[in-house]
Amino acid sequence: MVSRVFLVDDHEVVRVGIRELLSASEDLEVVGEASSVTEALTRIPAVAPDVAVLDVRLPDGNGIELCRELMSRLPDLKCLMLTSFTDDEALFDAIMAGAAGFVLKRIVGSDLTNAVKTVAAGQSLLDARSTAALLNRIRREREQGDPVRSLTEQERTVLDLIGEGLTNRQIADKMFLAEKTVKNYVSHLLAKLGLERRTQAAVLASKLTAPPEPREDG
Repeated sequence: MVSRVFLVDDHEVVRVGIRELLSASEDLEVVGEASSVTEALTRIPAVAPDVAVLDVRLPDGNGIELCRELMSRLPDLKCLMLTSFTDDEALFDAIMAGAAGFVLKRIVGSDLTNAVKTVAAGQSLLDARSTAALLNRIRREREQGDPVRSLTEQERTVLDLIGEGLTNRQIADKMFLAEKTVKNYVSHLLAKLGLERRTQAAVLASKLTAPPEPREDG
């Protein structure tokens, strides 16, 4: 069975190299490429690949938020994050976005091919280091006692807009996202904050944005 792969990277040389590498494998077929988030959101749903190899840093956004958006539209899609940097923060966010794997660009060619095949088969590529980084991040946040720190930038924006009284549709329009994506953000942030209802999130958001009460002297 041939797995269909889509490449997203803003460097053409990188895309060409990966395309040639993957195309050398009989059971992998590169069905499209994009150099930005905007192009990817247009082209990937149109071809519905099995795997999307996403650069973490893109000129008009980042691959992690792109991963989250794509998976809300294509639940069966497997996303493999590709980056030049070792960044635990990005690793954590990629895991929370639903990425199946996270590999460095300096990976050996055969290892990248195997990584794509692994996620295409529905397996996770999160190694011991990835898992340890995730657990350490969760442990630090619990110790800090501030669950809001666990929210991604997009989730925090959604929380703030909930506090302003906006509906999912209004938030989707304001953030240029699909309404289903916003619903996913809301579900994730409620889970991270240990809340059950949207109204609780609205109350929390209002407290976070409220100005401090003036101190009484004397």
